[in-house]
Amino acid sequence: MSEKNIALLYQALPPPMIDGLRKDGKPGGYSDGGADIAFTLKQHHRSVVTPTVHPAAEVPFDWVFPDTEEGIKAALKAGATHFWLNTVLFEGHPIEKVPANIYKIGQTPKAMQRFDDKFITNKLLLQHGLPVAQSYLVGQKVVHAGILSLADLQSKIDKAEMVFPLVVKPVRGRGSQGVSVVHDFKHLQLTIEQLQQGQKFGSYFMVEELLEGKEITLTIMPPVSGLDRWQAQSHYWALRPVHRFNQTDYIAPYNGDIPVTENSAAISLTELQSPEMQVIVKACVKAAEIVEARAPIRIDCRANKEGIFKIFDLNMKPNMTGAGRPGREKQDCLSMISIRAEGWEFIDLLDIMIASAWR
Repeated sequence: MSEKNIALLYQALPPPMIDGLRKDGKPGGYSDGGADIAFTLKQHHRSVVTPTVHPAAEVPFDWVFPDTEEGIKAALKAGATHFWLNTVLFEGHPIEKVPANIYKIGQTPKAMQRFDDKFITNKLLLQHGLPVAQSYLVGQKVVHAGILSLADLQSKIDKAEMVFPLVVKPVRGRGSQGVSVVHDFKHLQLTIEQLQQGQKFGSYFMVEELLEGKEITLTIMPPVSGLDRWQAQSHYWALRPVHRFNQTDYIAPYNGDIPVTENSAAISLTELQSPEMQVIVKACVKAAEIVEARAPIRIDCRANKEGIFKIFDLNMKPNMTGAGRPGREKQDCLSMISIRAEGWEFIDLLDIMIASAWR
């Protein structure tokens, strides 16, 4: 199979409930990013399989197949040899049924289901000695062991084991959706009640220490063979960290409302060499190794008052939008901001991801 015929998948399947938790689906199911990828690949003469013979640049669904069994079969019938898994995977996903000779660009369903649970992931990283924000699982009702009641959390706050302000967020969240900072116990209780009533995320949530310093995000890349535009990487490797700024009450605005290009910038090479930055970069590379990432992951970190960075969110399926299609000039994702700081283009990032394909 020398020729690469790439088909992009988007999230058409409804997100399943896993252990009482749900990851709310993104409107459009990442079809916008999938179309950005497919359009750029086609513009650079890579072979792309699309559901429409003559896809229109401004119509995302002309470029992407649904991640249903029918959508996958249609892509295979059209000649797909590689599936770009630009969707949220889980165990039992139809992609698990494709023939063994078909390549995938993205994570395994098993790994994504496991590590999309932010609490389990952070606990695992902490067990490996990595710097991670302190957090607890909290619910109005204790549905299983390991979840604190509000009374239990109040006791920890009274003992100064947790100190306001605190962050409340979904366990299987997406971006800043459902994330808020609470400043007292009444505010915390009301926030959890509202999240439960919304029924988007499940019956319990993470309550996490607020890190009040600088926020950065790192894209960690998988091992890849070398080409003329980049060197071979036999281990996981980090792109340059990106600084997140202009936040509201410590929370970055949802990128569907404000493009990340307006509140994010790659750090300087001088800052990259600082001891604090080198420590967190190495920690994030180690984190990718621990979760055995098959494709780029993004890790959000923030410094505490002492300037020590901690990991607070590992994202197995980072947003991969990129400027290129008409009207998408401001839609570079955070990984692209880092790539452009090195003088690379969207096609460079995409080709590196293709080089990490697995089967």
